[in-house]
Amino acid sequence: MTDEMPLYERIYAVVRQIPPGKVATYGQIARMVGGCSAQMIGFALAALRPDTDVPWQRVINAQGRISPRPGFGGLLQRQLLEEEGVRFGPDDRVDFEVFGWGGA
Repeated sequence: MTDEMPLYERIYAVVRQIPPGKVATYGQIARMVGGCSAQMIGFALAALRPDTDVPWQRVINAQGRISPRPGFGGLLQRQLLEEEGVRFGPDDRVDFEVFGWGGA
């Protein structure tokens, strides 16, 4: 991954590295990509087409919760994560100690 790549492509390249059953935060992805904010990660993921190969569902907020966005509802995101083995606590949060991705 190089700085010559467009920003969104750099973001998608990092998100593609998150393995099934793991999650990362918007801020974590922003730090790994560099030169962007957590909000920009959200914009990039919201811009994805429904038939994407980018596992957008694996990116959640820093509180361990889903941040629903237009086009990709929270229920779908939760369902996709649960199908990968990610579990939500009674407060609808994901435990980063168990399901957090450490990065590449």
